[in-house]
Amino acid sequence: MRTILKVRKKGILILPKKLREACNIKEDSEVIAEVRGNMLVIRPLKPPLIVDVDAETVEKIFREEKILEDVKYEEIINRKQ
Repeated sequence: MRTILKVRKKGILILPKKLREACNIKEDSEVIAEVRGNMLVIRPLKPPLIVDVDAETVEKIFREEKILEDVKYEEIINRKQ
């Protein structure tokens, strides 16, 4: 899709609705603007991936890691004796 845009005072560009919808840019969305050669590329900034983590699973993993660290610590102490 191509559209001619007019640069207004202070460099303001208005993105027509069809362009915004095509790129899933909504009000208050952030975009990245970059220069590639002699082109200006504007694309949506993807939000960071949000992962839902089970708290019990995280706690279990931390407990297992602590046990492994304790074993390593004991091995180091026993080597020095």
